[in-house]
Formats: sequence, C-alpha cells, structure tokens
Amino acid sequence: MVLVNSSGLTQRRLLQAIVEMARSVYGAAAASVFLLNQETGDLVFEAVAGEGEGWLPGTTFPAGTGIAGWTVMCGQSLLVDDVSANPQFARDAAESTGYLPQSIMAAPLFRDDGECIGVLEVLDRDSRPRRDQGDLESLGLLATGTAEVLALLVRLRSLESTHDDRDGADAGGMPVLHRVADRLPAASEQVRATVTRLLQMAEDLLADDAAGSGRPDA
Repeated sequence: MVLVNSSGLTQRRLLQAIVEMARSVYGAAAASVFLLNQETGDLVFEAVAGEGEGWLPGTTFPAGTGIAGWTVMCGQSLLVDDVSANPQFARDAAESTGYLPQSIMAAPLFRDDGECIGVLEVLDRDSRPRRDQGDLESLGLLATGTAEVLALLVRLRSLESTHDDRDGADAGGMPVLHRVADRLPAASEQVRATVTRLLQMAEDLLADDAAGSGRPDA
C-alpha cells in the first residue's frame, strides 16, 4: 500500500496536536500516529505523545508488525486490554520502543477512496470507568478527523505543485474537513469538544501556512 509522504511543518504540528489530544481524552500513557511510507510500505511513527515522544518519531517497522500493522492490513479498529493474550501483539517490536504496554486501542486512517493510510493508536488508557465499545468508536471518530486533515494537506500540496491559486484551494478544501462534524452528535461530549478543537486548529494552521507562503523571502 503506497499512500502518504510525511513532510511539511503543518502536517507535523497537526499530528502532534492530535496525539496529544488523544492521550488527554483517554488519560493514556501514550498515543501515536503511524503512517505508511509511500516508497517502502513501512509503518512510520509520525507523531507521539507520552512514552517515547522524545525518540520514537521517525522510527519505522515493517508493514504488518504488531497491532498497528494488523489494523492497517485489516482496516479494522481493535481494542486489546491484555496484549499478552493477543496473537497480533509484537512484543519484540514493543520492547524496542522502550515501553511495553498492557493495553492498546488502534483505529485505521482511511483515504476517501477507502484505502488505509495509517493508524491512530492509544496505549494504556486510564482506569476511569470504561465504555469499551464507546471508547473504540470515539477513537474511530478521532481517526476520521485525522484522515480528513491529512487528505486536505495532500490536496493542498498537489495544488501548490501545479501553481494553482492557493486561496481557491483553501476555500474548496475546508468543507472536506468538516464532513467529520456530521458524526459529532453521536459522540460523547468530550470527544465532540476534542474533534471540534481539531477542526478549528486545522483551519488556523492552514490559514497560517497560506499566509506564510505569500510572504516574500527575507
């Protein structure tokens, strides 16, 4: 599967903010976004909050590795409260990151054409009363928002490379992001607030990026 080139300050800032929000929502030890490398097909840690955030970004694993790899290959969300009992868990890969989780939630990131481009993963969510299916559904909603943001950034880069009008790209692109808002009424109040914040942050960062691209070089 060949999908997303991970480049650009705006993308990195957005993904880092997303994993920080995901970690906060679930009171987790860590949250991360993996993307599939376009050339190699490897899974790449693109953003990490919590355990491993200082050294894991940029680390790669072969496609199909662990629960993240299973999620990409199968295109299904997965919640595992005891990784030691799950055959998809890759203990050696986890140990290589410096943190061995007990539980993992993972949700795939899909392009508009239905192809999976990566995974949003949460490790060791806290011990507050859990709604296992609800937690997994809300993570899926965050993953949808993440994928929409990435799709818009790819579209904007494509338009820039062909020298199309940037303002027109922004005006046409933002409604793509807001399609995820149609699903917010079914989400918990906390997740609604989180995804709404994500959408607003995407607008702000894209506006800053557009303004910066119009400034003359120093």
